[in-house]
Amino acid sequence: MAAAATAGGFRLGQRVHAAGDPRRVGTVRYLGPVEGHSGDWVGVDWDDGAGGRHDGSVAGRRYFVAAGERSASFARPTALSQGISLPDALRLRYHVEDFTKEEQDEMYVFSTSQKRVSVEFVGQNKVQEKLKNFDDLTSASVSYMGVSSIGPQDELKSLVPKLRLLDLTGNLFSQWQDISALCQALASLEVLNLTNNTMENDVTESPMLENIRILVLNNCGVTWELVEKIKVSFACLNELHLMLNKLKTIMTPAGKFVQGFNTLRLLNLEDNHIDSWDEIVKFSYLKGLEQLHLNKNRIKHVNYPPNLPSHEPLDDASAVPFENLQVLLLGSNEIEDFSSVDSLNLFPSLRDVRISDNPIADPAKGGAPRFVLIARLGKVKVLNGSEVSPRERRESEIRYVRLVMGKTQSDDAEEIKRLHPRENKKLPNADLLNSRPFMVLKMRSQLQAHQAHKRWPLVL
Repeated sequence: MAAAATAGGFRLGQRVHAAGDPRRVGTVRYLGPVEGHSGDWVGVDWDDGAGGRHDGSVAGRRYFVAAGERSASFARPTALSQGISLPDALRLRYHVEDFTKEEQDEMYVFSTSQKRVSVEFVGQNKVQEKLKNFDDLTSASVSYMGVSSIGPQDELKSLVPKLRLLDLTGNLFSQWQDISALCQALASLEVLNLTNNTMENDVTESPMLENIRILVLNNCGVTWELVEKIKVSFACLNELHLMLNKLKTIMTPAGKFVQGFNTLRLLNLEDNHIDSWDEIVKFSYLKGLEQLHLNKNRIKHVNYPPNLPSHEPLDDASAVPFENLQVLLLGSNEIEDFSSVDSLNLFPSLRDVRISDNPIADPAKGGAPRFVLIARLGKVKVLNGSEVSPRERRESEIRYVRLVMGKTQSDDAEEIKRLHPRENKKLPNADLLNSRPFMVLKMRSQLQAHQAHKRWPLVL
């Protein structure tokens, strides 16, 4: 196996792509001979089962364990590519040569009379000149170009000294030491997108990478244990995106709550496997957190956490849970109880909520229509991506009052509370009951023939 690794230049765990196809990416899981076949082979577990033939076993012999039943295959070293350097990828993507005379002659369209009309690119010379001048390049995307290394740091630094945003989606990075070297070489870099790069969960060093403000690790195979390791390096993050990582548990090294991330404003955990709100409560004392994206998880219930227990080892014992959280996205979960909806009123700064595609918000499945949700969420300004105007709120609250009255045979407040319980023991906007105008509802008693006029507040 060692001979094969030397001959082909591959290593176990290395990310590779099929020669000539940078979008067909996989991980090296085996190096060596295959029984019944001559020469050395590379066993690859392909991402998303892309074109695999088996699960790592051939003719009854297992060589490695693949992620899927048909996600693996063996390939000759010459059929695989180990990728290119980042400087080479940048030159390939952004270096524009002048068009040849033959190419210019081929640039035409047909008119309505089927005559050739030459195409002239307005500003072509300026665009080409700008693309050639890497010194002024501030954002770049080399997605799915088979980038596997950053190349010499000095070369990268001199090539794109002003680069602020770099999209590395779908490339071959896997080791954090390469990412650290990249961030150190590009001092101006603020936004780094590593989506679809399968990163190892082993961190050997933690250099300070304070220039990075937005880090995207969607579908990178990371665990929360890894996040705890790298947060020391990325101490100035404003946004952290962790979609599609199959996260279910938030493992903290000490105590119940996640600490650090003092500058983090947005945490994106969409499309994971979180099924317990208790895991989300662990983020409740990130004081700068303003947006929490939890769409497409498996959460069934939401509640506002109690104040911090005195024995918890946090710096600020007087901290309020989710004190500055303004946006909470809970779309496409499994929430089906009104107590979860009502608990959102207790979040002190919450103004933007998404609960669409949950049973509780689907009238076809016995859930509540929009006007009911608006009436029960007294402070929300944006619901399911749409602004709640003052007029819509007023009309929703009136409709909700009528709905409540239609479900009770009396005007007994206790009966109404029984039908529409509130987790905080009072109805939304209860503090406005004394200041908001009352409306008169005409109610025909089922027990009496005459109409009774009752005074009810516009807000319940």
